[in-house]
Amino acid sequence: MKTAHFLQLIVLGALWGASFLFTRIAVPVLGPVWLVSARVLAGALFLLAAGAFLRRAVEVKGNLGHFFCLGLLNTALPFLLFSYAATALTASLLSIINSTAPLWGMLVGIVLTRQAPSWRVLGGLAAGLVGVAVLVLRDPAALAAKSALPVVAALVAPVCYGIASHYARLQTTHVSPMAVAHGSMWGAFLCLLPVVLVTPLPVPAAALDVGILASALALGVLCTGVAYQIYFRLVRDIGAASALTVTFLIPLFGILWGAVFLNEAINGSTFVGAAFVLLGTALVTGFNPLALSRQG
Repeated sequence: MKTAHFLQLIVLGALWGASFLFTRIAVPVLGPVWLVSARVLAGALFLLAAGAFLRRAVEVKGNLGHFFCLGLLNTALPFLLFSYAATALTASLLSIINSTAPLWGMLVGIVLTRQAPSWRVLGGLAAGLVGVAVLVLRDPAALAAKSALPVVAALVAPVCYGIASHYARLQTTHVSPMAVAHGSMWGAFLCLLPVVLVTPLPVPAAALDVGILASALALGVLCTGVAYQIYFRLVRDIGAASALTVTFLIPLFGILWGAVFLNEAINGSTFVGAAFVLLGTALVTGFNPLALSRQG
């Protein structure tokens, strides 16, 4: 892997890890629905501007239904679930749970293909489940009575990503990655629009301070629009398998940002749980750092 690609992976991991930080800052004030709607709209507008600059049109004809489905499964629903979970859970815990998406993607694939998984995959799934159990059962916030539904929401969100990955692979292979990102973002916003229209803003607009608005804007522009651009460029340049190694960086940055900016506690169970989740992801995805280092 070339140095430039490695640095792009670092930046992408930092941006997606920061999404949980910004969510934790803004969601207590804006609420999940308004925060996610603002994030998706900002991301869609950024991608619209980027598409206009690069002269890449959204391939709407024949793909509108796919953009709606992908926008719902890959953006609107998981963003809402993680934002709701962030009302009770820490950014570090959410970033680690997010990294279970490849595990759920593999499980969905097993169900769809009806093929028996290998022992390596079964071991990966087991390691991932052990990691999640350690994280949840050793986290005081997750064990609080009011956290039951947020924990369930956090666990369901990466399942949506797993389902969406298979849907995209089967239904949108004929569409360019940039068009998929752009079209699905508008699809996500249109899915959210009826909900946001009937959901009152939790606080008066005049009460919104600069920090909250900046966090919402950063979520949309940096963690969504810019991050999608980097990710799909990496997919093009180094392949999807190598680009997915960002999965291993997101929890590292999620833990770092949570500790530095939110004073979230880091203890031994955090690292043990994260290690099991990442081990499970590595086994399921077949990630081999030695093979990766020989690329480029």
